[in-house]
Amino acid sequence: MKLIPLILLFATAAFAAEPLRFEGETHLRNVRQLTFGGENAEAYFSMDGTRLVFQSTRDSFQCDQIFTMQADGSGIALISTGKGQTTCSYFIPGTDEIIYCSTHDHAPECPPKPDRAQGYVWGLSEFDVYRCNHDGSNLRRLTDTPGYDAEAAVSPDGKEIVFTSGRDGDLELYKMNVDGSNVRRLTYTVGYDGGPFFSPDGKSIVYRSFHPRNSAELAKWNSLWSQQMVSPVRLELCVMDADGGHQRQVTELNGANFCPYMHPSGEWIIFTSDFADSAGHGMPNFDLYRVRTDGSDLEQITFSPVFEGFPMWSYDGKYLVFASNRGERKERGETNIFIAEWVE
Repeated sequence: MKLIPLILLFATAAFAAEPLRFEGETHLRNVRQLTFGGENAEAYFSMDGTRLVFQSTRDSFQCDQIFTMQADGSGIALISTGKGQTTCSYFIPGTDEIIYCSTHDHAPECPPKPDRAQGYVWGLSEFDVYRCNHDGSNLRRLTDTPGYDAEAAVSPDGKEIVFTSGRDGDLELYKMNVDGSNVRRLTYTVGYDGGPFFSPDGKSIVYRSFHPRNSAELAKWNSLWSQQMVSPVRLELCVMDADGGHQRQVTELNGANFCPYMHPSGEWIIFTSDFADSAGHGMPNFDLYRVRTDGSDLEQITFSPVFEGFPMWSYDGKYLVFASNRGERKERGETNIFIAEWVE
């Protein structure tokens, strides 16, 4: 669950097609739209850069399912069961397998949407982490503890999975072997630690976090947690060693900063943020930014008036894939997958 409801809440009301590239987007070249219709997000490259795995609400599905496609947008194929809700898919490097998170073993229906009377929140449904072949066959369940197990990603050597879980009474980061064995807890701070990805060398993990700063924030956190909900409107980026050591905060932007991903060089983190608009009034706009791992040299990457999110560089650093409300859209809230050549 990587803040997918933000797409719907903050999507522009305009339906006309937006440009594929906006003034100021000097790091992007030859931007191409890969999907056309529905809500598509969290597209991640295979190690060789030829395929993408992503989640989408489309056709007859009422909530997200997992699909794969070629990096040119062709050959879209369903790989999840078509039941429940899915999220957070990722190729296992060195194999022809994929992991993803799903609620289908707990209920075949889509989970109920959270009560917006609590403000902007999303629910912590009964997700578990699964592993399967690239076509969806040979599906195996890797987690079986009650509650939320999601937001999973795989190490570059294909041996470990990092994920978010509520199994110990708080939303913390855990790591396990790619077969689901040897689960280890990595974070221990009250609040939310989630959305993790390994660095290209596998030695560190970048993630997002919300840690209550005062008694009022702690009381709200505990109240939402008791209802199995979380408010993602303030998140900061953090980095830690792959064993959980040396945890440090990278950003101090006081906005919703999420879906961080490291450049193959290990020097930069690209992410989505609304911090530039979060102090204003009305609906904030989300753009892509990058920052060095020490928090310096913050730079804006996209300059559109619509939502931009879920970026990932290809393993060779030549391409960037991301989700956006730009381009050709037919309905309110429609989000599509885009790919661009990366210009350094």
